[in-house]
Amino acid sequence: MGRHVRTMVYVAYPCQGCGLDGKGHEVLSWKPRAYYFPNFATAEQCEHIIGMAKLNLKPSTLALRKGETEENTKGTRTSSGTFISASEDESGTLDLIEKKIAKVTSIPQSHGEAFNVLRYEIGQKYDSHYDAFNPSEYGPQSSQRVASFLLYLSDVEEGGETMFPFENGMSVKGYDYRQCVGLKVKPRRGDGLLFYSLFSNGTIDPGHAVGGFSLKNLIDCQRETDRL
Repeated sequence: MGRHVRTMVYVAYPCQGCGLDGKGHEVLSWKPRAYYFPNFATAEQCEHIIGMAKLNLKPSTLALRKGETEENTKGTRTSSGTFISASEDESGTLDLIEKKIAKVTSIPQSHGEAFNVLRYEIGQKYDSHYDAFNPSEYGPQSSQRVASFLLYLSDVEEGGETMFPFENGMSVKGYDYRQCVGLKVKPRRGDGLLFYSLFSNGTIDPGHAVGGFSLKNLIDCQRETDRL
């Protein structure tokens, strides 16, 4: 099973690299800004989150752009998932993880969305997409997504990589959004991946397109961040 934790924080404009002190993480890319955090959560914490989520999983949905329908986007995102708030977790596990995410991003804990726990079964995937919502495609936005934090809750033998097809400005002529090209991050239980959807001036980074390889079996948990 694979899980994706994504944190959505409401914050003005996070400064480039703020909160990252050079310890306990690896810079994967500057374009888009992406950072890897080994052993961000323990195996016990991951299993606890899986236990909280597994009874409430439902087919994942999409935010539709102008002209899109559920029918013509079928197959774009095939995982199942659920949202969990830290306030629902009496053990304090999610609250602790939220605090750690707030520390590494320098974005207040109170500005985050609920955790989106996702399960990818064999053959399931999420085609490349943007985590920010362009107003020209989605309509006026009261806030914008600044960053996403993915926490992998399980290991996979094959597949399931998170990919950034336009890493470092890479341009693929005739690029098919279903292709698995570019920077790839293999899921490993307890590890975290942080990437920013916006430049430091608040405009959308076109290089942050992200997608997920077809899985052999994965569960992950997501938390996302917005700006005010």
